[in-house]
Amino acid sequence: MSPAPGPRPGGRSARIQQAVHASTRKLLDERDRADITVPMIAADAGVTPSTIYRRWGDITEVFADVALERLRPDETPRETGSVRGDLVAWAQDYLEEMSSPVGRASLRDVVMSGDTVRSGDGTNQFKCATFCRTQIEAILGRGEPVGSPVQGVVEHVIDHVVAPIIYRILFDLDPLAADRVEVLVDQALDAAVRV
Repeated sequence: MSPAPGPRPGGRSARIQQAVHASTRKLLDERDRADITVPMIAADAGVTPSTIYRRWGDITEVFADVALERLRPDETPRETGSVRGDLVAWAQDYLEEMSSPVGRASLRDVVMSGDTVRSGDGTNQFKCATFCRTQIEAILGRGEPVGSPVQGVVEHVIDHVVAPIIYRILFDLDPLAADRVEVLVDQALDAAVRV
């Protein structure tokens, strides 16, 4: 007996996901998130609530899935002519996007996700972290050596640049000041060279 086939790319499963995402984004634009329910999303998307519950589990997971699509980078990082310049430009763009109301809400939705079962591509939080790592790796793969293996530099950028940005967005009254980004990038690169 052959195994049951998985969802077909572009098939019914993809159409349901697209419809649910579109309905969720529309409802989030129209209403306070506390007023949105799975039955509302289902009615707008043209699916049954049980379809949403079966696929996502609850409203928090729907919000997190939609947030991941918003957080997914849609282009490669800008090139400025140097790794340092590229990291500064990327981190400034990241700060601006994530500290916007939509960015903050998306980050909170991913953090609130109860997704603890790693699928083939990880938990929601792991997927979000992978987006950052991939962008940083693309920048580091472009240019001059920075004194440490690429993976080590990626970790320094996560620790010294991304972590303070996310912490300030989620837990402080004000996001990180944009002029601090260059200092953080320099600290990350200095730490990488010292290793």
